[in-house]
Amino acid sequence: MPPRSAVLPRLALAAAVAMFALHVPEASAQSRRDRAAAGELTGRMAAAETRYRESLVKAANADPDAIAEGDAALEDMEDVMLACEKQRGCQVSSLMPAFKRLLKAQADEASGVPEEDFDGDGLADGHLPTGEVPEGASAAALLSEDGQRFVRMVQFNPAVQEGIRRWLTDMRVSLITSHENYQYMRHLMAPAFEERGLPEALLFGIMAKESTGRVHVGSRAGAVGPLQFMPATGRRFGLGADASGFDTRYDPALSADAAAIYLSERFAEFGNEVEKWLAAYNGGEGRARRIHDASGGRQFWDADVYSQFPAETRDYVPMVIAAAWLYLHPREYGLSFPKVDARPAHFALSRPASIYELTVCMGDSGSRHGYMRQLRNLNPRFEADQVIPAGAVLQGTTRMAALYKRWCAQGRRADLAKQLVGSRVDSALVRAGPVEAVPTTVATGVPTPAAGPREHRVARGDTLVGIARRYGCEARGLAQANRLKAPAYSIRIGQRIRLEGCSR
Repeated sequence: MPPRSAVLPRLALAAAVAMFALHVPEASAQSRRDRAAAGELTGRMAAAETRYRESLVKAANADPDAIAEGDAALEDMEDVMLACEKQRGCQVSSLMPAFKRLLKAQADEASGVPEEDFDGDGLADGHLPTGEVPEGASAAALLSEDGQRFVRMVQFNPAVQEGIRRWLTDMRVSLITSHENYQYMRHLMAPAFEERGLPEALLFGIMAKESTGRVHVGSRAGAVGPLQFMPATGRRFGLGADASGFDTRYDPALSADAAAIYLSERFAEFGNEVEKWLAAYNGGEGRARRIHDASGGRQFWDADVYSQFPAETRDYVPMVIAAAWLYLHPREYGLSFPKVDARPAHFALSRPASIYELTVCMGDSGSRHGYMRQLRNLNPRFEADQVIPAGAVLQGTTRMAALYKRWCAQGRRADLAKQLVGSRVDSALVRAGPVEAVPTTVATGVPTPAAGPREHRVARGDTLVGIARRYGCEARGLAQANRLKAPAYSIRIGQRIRLEGCSR
């Protein structure tokens, strides 16, 4: 049964739309004060709509605050409509689309149809959103503060279009996984790019191509972490082993800060041509600088320039741009990124536990695949099987903190998780000593009568230790069975040694 915040407000929204649709005042001359007041009401309506949408996401994640927040947002929207009726110059009809959008969003969600974009950049005319972008536009648009210049000006050429196709087909699962992993780390990584005027979409594109948002992934070349820094490059930007021995290239916040500094350096070197930033990030700035200088600064997509980069880099650049584009335009391509409640929170361990153990006891409430990846990404200093001492404070989300308190601090599930994580195959094996084969006759398969102990005739170069090793027995046992005297255990050529207790 859907949560009340996803059902009852739907009826209230419909009633509000019907009520206010009956009375739409005619436009009249507006004073500056009237226009300002009407604009303020429009802003309040937009803010309330945003809060209501956020409450729906929380409701989908079973957040107990969702109902109250959704009701409060709806009441604010109704208050704005009533105030608009009384405000000179405010047209109720201009506020009606907000209600209609929410009604459509709920109807689409109930029917499984993704909600359309309402920001004016949709596909109403049936063409690609970049249909009017000049052919020679460059990815320099990524420098804008709000990222919208990237939407309008990135070079949307066939290479990028092919990248989008790949992300939406063979690599669709990787893209969705990248987005889900990123949402949990966003509060740690995005601020570094925001502080330096770099768009968040670029950060996501790099991370999706480099690691799929898996903090502990590494390459055969030695690059590690969510943004895959090589050891030498990492050291240049303060990444590497700290006093405790932890490699900070695995740290999401520190690696994002280093990446932002690196890209800012490339901006100073190559100007606004983001393609060369990415080429340098993938193939090394030395190579990118030499190609840039030798070509007289021609663009990355110039055939003579493009052909000088290795195949990996030629693939990397458009794939990062394509992932960034899809990060900004998922619905235009029928792409639904998972809704996750990634509100950050900390929780202290009340008893020793490993990330494996926490993954088992937390279960999968609110996460399709459980919380192991999130716990590892947010706490990269700990190995998955490492026992973390009681009192240690881990990073997580509000949901993870609540699940820990409910299931992991104590109780049957916590004990079960501890038992499961501590179980090993060796403890299930029963050891009963060496197994001896029973000889049988070839014809009948019936066991033959037990024969007496076998013998070995001593040859030149034989020693008792060598004979024991050959037949799988102890030298001391052979000595006792053959009445040989310690410590020399002397034997002679031709002597027959009884092989008592030997397995071969």
